Amino acid sequence: MDKINQSDKTPGGRQETRTEIVETIKFGEKTFETKDGFLTKYSDRCDKWVNCVKTQEGINELTDEHRKIVEVTQDYYKKNGIAPMIRILSKVTGIKSKRISELFPSGPGKMAGLPNAAGWARL
Repeated sequence: MDKINQSDKTPGGRQETRTEIVETIKFGEKTFETKDGFLTKYSDRCDKWVNCVKTQEGINELTDEHRKIVEVTQDYYKKNGIAPMIRILSKVTGIKSKRISELFPSGPGKMAGLPNAAGWARL
């Protein structure tokens, strides 16, 4: 684990320092840097990452629903720089929000390789 200190100014102008912990996950021959379980760099996403997340989440088999949601999540991220909210995924894919939550216990952003899934909100 590596610690990264970041300084930000609060809306009131006060300096605030927070420590972020970057972890290394090894899956097979591949090593991934993560923060809170999500990749730190979108460019690191690959099939091995998908299999790593699949194993962590206890997903036995990737279905067409999984693939469709991951694809839409990635497309949205590439266009907007954030993860889509669940209601957007539901609307675009036609898959109900409850089903998306069942398919992705930690949200689809993790499997999609998004470095920051802050847009993911469970409803």
